[in-house]
Amino acid sequence: MNKDIIPFLTWAGGKRWLVANHSELFPSEFNTYLEPFLGSGAVFFAIKPERAILNDLNAELMNTYEAIKNDYLKVEKYLKIHHRRHCKEYYYQIRGSRTRTPYTNAAKFLYLNRTCFNGLYRVNKSGQFNVPIGSKKNAILETDEFRLVSRLLENVELNVTDFELVVNRANEGDFLFIDPPYTINHNENGFIEYNEKIFSWQDQERLAQSLVRARDRGVKILATNANHESVKKLYTDLNFKCSVLKRFSGIASDGSKRAQYEELIIKANY
Repeated sequence: MNKDIIPFLTWAGGKRWLVANHSELFPSEFNTYLEPFLGSGAVFFAIKPERAILNDLNAELMNTYEAIKNDYLKVEKYLKIHHRRHCKEYYYQIRGSRTRTPYTNAAKFLYLNRTCFNGLYRVNKSGQFNVPIGSKKNAILETDEFRLVSRLLENVELNVTDFELVVNRANEGDFLFIDPPYTINHNENGFIEYNEKIFSWQDQERLAQSLVRARDRGVKILATNANHESVKKLYTDLNFKCSVLKRFSGIASDGSKRAQYEELIIKANY
């Protein structure tokens, strides 16, 4: 598949900037592609691997991929209804509603992602999505290529499980792309309290140890993380190759805090 596919989701910490500006960081050859923290899947859509295992603990997110894979036309049909009816009252009505099928769930997830504030995903203590409406009005985008996404996902395994179970399945010659939630609060990005709940420092340490085992099996690894001394020390002490890239962050709610910051790049076996 030669045609470019633009990720269909906006996601905090997404890696569109990485694939657009640093394609040299990715291995030219590998067997199976594995991504334990999928999010918007920017790297997956850029690489278009023939075999892949994709995972995320966000069940609503993974249901959306599964629904598009199985019947993208149904998802698109319901999404077009949201697009036509979109307004402030309708947004909050749909945000508080319950859907019954994987396809209506996926359309709701896409609609809220595209019309909520900054494309954020945040839930309350009851697990209910609670991001307010944003300024964007379109639920259908010119870049939508659901048919191509569905084709690309045909031979892909989709999971909702702990990251370590996915990392442990990587074998010699496979490629692991790792983009965990960033536990460290760098440059006041506003996500520290939320991220600590879903990915603690103990998870960071457990991830690093799982990557050591994968490296020892001959797995090709590219990981991104916050460029914080604690994270850098964690990986340099384990003899990973580390470098730093600068990028722009536009996810802070306070516009004055949207600026360039540094990101840690961690590699092994290529």
